[in-house]
Amino acid sequence: MFKRFIYLEWKAFTRSASFATNLGLKILIFFLIAYFSIVFLALGIGAFYILKKMNLDPLVTVNKFLIYYLLMDLIIRLLLQAIPVMNIRPLLTLPIKKPTIVHFSLGKTILSFFNFVHAFFFIPFTVVLIIEGYDVVSVILWYLAMVSLIYINNFLNILLNNKDNLFAIFVGIVLVLGGFQYYKFFDITNYTSVFFDGLFHTKWMFLLPVLILMGLYYVTFHFFKNNLYLDAGLSTKNKIAKTEDLTWLNQFGTLGTFLKNDIKLIKRNKRSKTTVIMSVVFLFYGFLFFTNKIEAYNNPIMHIFAGIFVSGGFLFTFGQFVPSWDSSYYQLMMTQNIPYKGYLSSKWWLIVIATVVSTLLASFYLYFGWHVYLTIVVGAIYNIGVNSHLVLLAGAYTKTPIDLDSSKGAFGDKKAFNINTMLISLPKLLLPVALYWIGSKVMNPNLGLAMVAIAGLIGFALRDKVFSLIEKVYKTEKYKTIDAYKQKG
Repeated sequence: MFKRFIYLEWKAFTRSASFATNLGLKILIFFLIAYFSIVFLALGIGAFYILKKMNLDPLVTVNKFLIYYLLMDLIIRLLLQAIPVMNIRPLLTLPIKKPTIVHFSLGKTILSFFNFVHAFFFIPFTVVLIIEGYDVVSVILWYLAMVSLIYINNFLNILLNNKDNLFAIFVGIVLVLGGFQYYKFFDITNYTSVFFDGLFHTKWMFLLPVLILMGLYYVTFHFFKNNLYLDAGLSTKNKIAKTEDLTWLNQFGTLGTFLKNDIKLIKRNKRSKTTVIMSVVFLFYGFLFFTNKIEAYNNPIMHIFAGIFVSGGFLFTFGQFVPSWDSSYYQLMMTQNIPYKGYLSSKWWLIVIATVVSTLLASFYLYFGWHVYLTIVVGAIYNIGVNSHLVLLAGAYTKTPIDLDSSKGAFGDKKAFNINTMLISLPKLLLPVALYWIGSKVMNPNLGLAMVAIAGLIGFALRDKVFSLIEKVYKTEKYKTIDAYKQKG
C-alpha cells in the first residue's frame, strides 16, 4: 500500500500545472540542502578540535549548549517546516485502513530535511569522539539519544503546528534564557547539562529519550487517527464572529472598503497574524549589524542592507503575497466591478502605514547613534517609494493560493518562486546597496544615503504612473491567476 501512496505522490507532483516551477524550485532547494549539509558537516568534524584549542572539553561543551540547539531547532521547524500531508479526503472513501494512511503521512515527516541535516553534525562528531579515545559504547548510546531528541522535535512540531503564537512564545523563552545567562542572573545550562552529560556517562539513560519518542509517536498517531473523518477532523472549525464596523474608513471610498477588508483579514486569520509577528521580529534584525559584534556585518554597506529590512518587515512578509491573501474569493472579486487601481492602492497604503509604524518603533536604534537611525529612515523611504511598488508588481506573478487558517510557511510556498518574481526582487536589495556604494565612493557615506533616499522620493512622486503600469500587468495575468487559485494540490 505504501508503494501505491508513493506512486500517487509522484503523480501529484508531475501532473501539477506548476510542475516546471516546482522542478526549478526543487533544483534550488537541492543546492540549499547541499550548502547547509556541508556547513553542518564542517561543524561536526571541526567542532571537537576547535573546542580543544579553546581549552574546553568538546563533549561537555556541546552538552552544555544542547538545550539551545534543540530549542532553536524547534523554533525553526515551527517557522519553516511544512507538514507533509497527503490528499486525504479522496482516500477516506476507499477501502484503505486509516492506520495505513496515518503511518504513511507521519513517515513522510521522518524523511524531512529538518531531520537528516542534523546527521551531518552528529555523525562526524560521534566518529571524531570515537577516534579521540572516548568509550565507544557510551558514544553510540549518546548518539542514539541525540537522534531521538531530534525526532521528538519533529513530532512536537506536528502536534503544535496549528497552535497560535507558539513561535513567539518559544522565541521569547530563548531570548529570556539567553539574556539571563548572558547577564549571569540564571544559567539554565547548569541544570540541563546534567541530563545531557548523563546520556553519555550513564548507559541506561539513553532509553529515556527513546521511550519519550515512542510515546510521542503513539500520541501523534492516535491524535490524527481519531480525527481522520470527513465531517470531523478535516472540517473547518467555526468560531463566533465579531462585528467590526471600522466606519471611519468609509470616508476614503473604495480605498476605505479594501482597507477594512485587509484589517479584518489580518486580525482574524492565523497566517496573516503570523506575518505581523514576523514583521515585528524584523525590527530586531538590525542588532546583527549595528552592535558591531559580527565583523563581517560591521561596514556601512551592510548597514543600508539592514535598514531596508528593519523598516520593511511587513512589506516583505505581507506585501510579497498580494493578491494571494484574497485567493479564496479572488474569482468572485473579479466578477465585480472593482477597479484594479483601487484594490492595489489599498494594499500599497497598508504597506506604507506599516513601514512608517515600523520606522517609529525602530527609534530605539538611536542608542547606537543618529547615523544608524538615519540609515533606517532612509531604508524606509526607499521601501515606500520603490520596494512597495516592486512587491505589488511581483504579486502579479506570484500565483500562490493561501490557506488563511494555516500559520505554516510564513515565508512562502513552493509556487511563490519563479523567474519573474526573482528578477523583480533583485532591485529590492541590490539597487539601494549599489546606490549607497556609488555615493560612498564618489564622496562619502552621507551622499550614499542621500542617493538611496532620492531614489525612494522619485518612486513616490511617480506612483500614479507606476500604478498604471502595474495595473496593466495584473489585467494581463488575471486569468492565469484565477486558474492558479483553483488548484488545491
